[in-house]
Amino acid sequence: MRVIIIGGGIIGSLTACFLKLRGADVTVLERGKLGQEASWAGAGILSPIHPWLYPDSFTHLINASLALYPKLHEQLLTETGIDAQWLQSGLMVPLFEDDKIHHRQHAIAWSEKFNWKLQTLDAQETLQQEPTLNPQQLSGSLLWPDVAQVRNPRLLKAVRAWMQKLGITLHEQCEVSKLIHSPDGQVCGAESTSGLSFQGDAVLLAGGSWSGQLAKSMGFSLPVQPVKGQIVLLKGEPGLVHHIIKHDDAYFVPRSDGRILVGASMEFVGFQRGNTQNIVKNLLSAMQKMTPDLQQLDIEHQWMGFRPGTPDGLPFLGAVPEKDGLWVASGHYRNGVVLAPITAELMSQQILGEKSRLEITDFSITRHLPEKSPLGFPSTSI
Repeated sequence: MRVIIIGGGIIGSLTACFLKLRGADVTVLERGKLGQEASWAGAGILSPIHPWLYPDSFTHLINASLALYPKLHEQLLTETGIDAQWLQSGLMVPLFEDDKIHHRQHAIAWSEKFNWKLQTLDAQETLQQEPTLNPQQLSGSLLWPDVAQVRNPRLLKAVRAWMQKLGITLHEQCEVSKLIHSPDGQVCGAESTSGLSFQGDAVLLAGGSWSGQLAKSMGFSLPVQPVKGQIVLLKGEPGLVHHIIKHDDAYFVPRSDGRILVGASMEFVGFQRGNTQNIVKNLLSAMQKMTPDLQQLDIEHQWMGFRPGTPDGLPFLGAVPEKDGLWVASGHYRNGVVLAPITAELMSQQILGEKSRLEITDFSITRHLPEKSPLGFPSTSI
């Protein structure tokens, strides 16, 4: 079977590998450079953000994906020699007395329901774990010790090398303009803006934040929009921060070499690129409030990316009705990296007609969507 994948982010690239391992002939069409958009820009936190805001099916999807990560990491290392730096650093949510809103009780209930190991720490125990936290008004923390992280650029480098080793065809700087249909109406390929045609038996749309625009050009609606996020990289020493620290105002991700990511904003500004001074200032102000010892660190780099947001924050997975041969895997929002393995497994199974181990009805493109987004997406731009 020949499969054309539109989009070379972590979702499209890893799905290509899983399809190839199942015997498919795969071609990936990427409008820019492979993995250089949201996949590259993210922090690599292997945990959902506020999962208690989502239906249970979302947690089941997350858990299934996390179960695949250790094996995937080892497989990539064996096949390519590239270490994606999977690191079980734990995730801590500090609790401050002046926090207007926090999700303590919801987080505890969710953790108990889905058997996520959780430690509830008082202020003193929290500071023993993370001495850099500001002790003023610190009331305690929630700590998930089993949460891990990967280093996105290294993960993408490894997946790209794996694609090459598997013999997957990749076309970069290849923007798709329209689908190709057979005489009986079956989707059987895609055509680029330069006029190149790519024939296949099935097409997977995995275009990230650009999927909504592509879907419209293909004759169906897919409410995916870009949600811009800006990130700052600090140059620190190993061991300065021990866990991923997540707060409503910012998060901090310590890398094994001592670098610390500070992120990330949520901006509904379309495809407006570039870092902005006020957003970076807000991130650094949040850092100063929570971890004042980090303000002495130098900024090494700053960047941004476009997350593919949906009205309910859930991805679109599955076949496109009335478009035989066309499939979608997009709209993963802030969970693209953590959901990549299970998305690749499920989509490769479905496209090849195999039975999937998870029910994904809640992620279909025909599901009921809220009139008002619970995640703050502007309804007029979805």
